[in-house]
Amino acid sequence: MLSAVYSLPLAALLWLLHFLPLSALAAIGRGLGRLLMRIGKKRRAVVALNLLWCFPELDTAARGDLARRHFEALGRSFLERGILWWGSSRRLKKLIQVEGEQHLQAQLAAGRPVILLAPHFLGLDAGGVGIAMRHDSVSLYAAQRNPLFDRLLLRGRQRFGDQLLLSRQDGTRATIKAMKSGRPFYYLPDLNARRRDAVFVPFFGVPAATNTGLPRLARVAGAVVLPCVTRTLPGGVGYRVEIGEAWADYPSSDPVADAARMNAWLEGMIRTMPEQYYWVHRRFKTRPLGEARPY
Repeated sequence: MLSAVYSLPLAALLWLLHFLPLSALAAIGRGLGRLLMRIGKKRRAVVALNLLWCFPELDTAARGDLARRHFEALGRSFLERGILWWGSSRRLKKLIQVEGEQHLQAQLAAGRPVILLAPHFLGLDAGGVGIAMRHDSVSLYAAQRNPLFDRLLLRGRQRFGDQLLLSRQDGTRATIKAMKSGRPFYYLPDLNARRRDAVFVPFFGVPAATNTGLPRLARVAGAVVLPCVTRTLPGGVGYRVEIGEAWADYPSSDPVADAARMNAWLEGMIRTMPEQYYWVHRRFKTRPLGEARPY
């Protein structure tokens, strides 16, 4: 937990830095990421194992370079939150492009509940802001342990429009009700799942505990699933939110096949920007029975 002694000065620093041009802030963020990689022994080890399991075809030097680029992107994503929290709407509209919005508009116009499948790339929060500036949506919110950053994050997600943030305790019914009222659901399903909520399907060829909530929710709500991926663009240009067409024949009658389909799609997206996936998470923490934990 971030100590209260440091949280206020850190928040003040983020506020000051958000006035910088994004290109300058990105350069500082990359430097911060390199520092985090140097001092963060535990997270560095998590990233190294994740990359070893997911990219065994790369040699040690190539994986080390990918890890470095990941920490640089991670440092950027942390500092650039200041822009998302305090930047003007005019500035954010220039920085956050949204492509494929016609796919979302068509489904909403047809009265279909919509799930935006938003995996954990480091531009995820920028994507959420891009959607919120255009649509009143619904998403899940987990309270942060640090009270100050909890308030900042909560405020940041509610800055634009009428955003509905639900806790997991609110249950599926509240989420379905919100979707049926015309709110797209910004859904993040792709991190390590608890054994009781998961099936083991391949992720980069490794059995990974994968949540089956997406097909179950889509079936119960009668919702369509639209992939929604946010890229952090190089050179401090900004972000691009890419909304794809609705998945055909989804969900199927087989939740295991549906989970495998999601992971296969996600692998393909990760390969287009591998440094931007959230590799500091212990993705393979939950293992099949009898298999030792790797971290």
